Amino acid sequence: MKEKTNYCLAIMMAAVVLMTGCQSAASTDNIGKNAEPPVVTANDGFEKIFDGKTLNGWEGDTAYWRAENGDLVGEVTPDKLLKSNTFIIYKGGEPKDFELKLEFKIAETGNSGINYRSVRFEGVPYALKGYQADIDGKNNYTGQNYEERGRTTLAYRGQKVTIPNTPGESKRNAWTSVVVDGSLGSSDSLKALIKSNDWNSCHLIIKGNRLQHYINGVLMSDVTDDDTAHRKMEGLLGIQVHVGPPMQVRYRNIMLKNL
Repeated sequence: MKEKTNYCLAIMMAAVVLMTGCQSAASTDNIGKNAEPPVVTANDGFEKIFDGKTLNGWEGDTAYWRAENGDLVGEVTPDKLLKSNTFIIYKGGEPKDFELKLEFKIAETGNSGINYRSVRFEGVPYALKGYQADIDGKNNYTGQNYEERGRTTLAYRGQKVTIPNTPGESKRNAWTSVVVDGSLGSSDSLKALIKSNDWNSCHLIIKGNRLQHYINGVLMSDVTDDDTAHRKMEGLLGIQVHVGPPMQVRYRNIMLKNL
């Protein structure tokens, strides 16, 4: 009887060890996955920076920007085609470390983006130069990190990259010195998570030299910028309407938290 009891105890202990090992492996497998960032709550420090009714607190060309039904609307019409990209620029400061949350809906022909840590591009009204969370209607580029009027593409959708503190150049619309450290998923698999001509959420987490772009709660690009000659650690925040065919883009629930 004693031998049988000891045998049963041994079996039970082995099962516990096996279950613990499986749980540890599952936890390890989840490290680095595209975990959704925390949901915004009423008391987590986010501030609404667009009132949904007026363009108060923003500066842009009202031929292309308006407030309508709670949305910030950027629109290019056949009689008002653009000669250069134009931005509506937030006048509430030059965020350094921050989180930005908003929702966007863009027409299939649309091309837009959210610029941050940017500077004005002299000689062109309402133009910005700097980091951009890219957004387009066909979702070919939505989620990537593109530097407007600068180093061009820093990370394609699905890439985790480091930009080393070494010389580089823009070639084929991408910065040549970028080092790809890992994958967040294929561009096509991530694209499938982005809705066409419908509302999507965007969450930017910008802290130090790390720049993370989330769409619908999924990490789309992750940049660590060690390039001290070109990177910016603070600057203007703005939203873009791009040169191209007639289009419309809408933004709403624009929330900023300075870190």
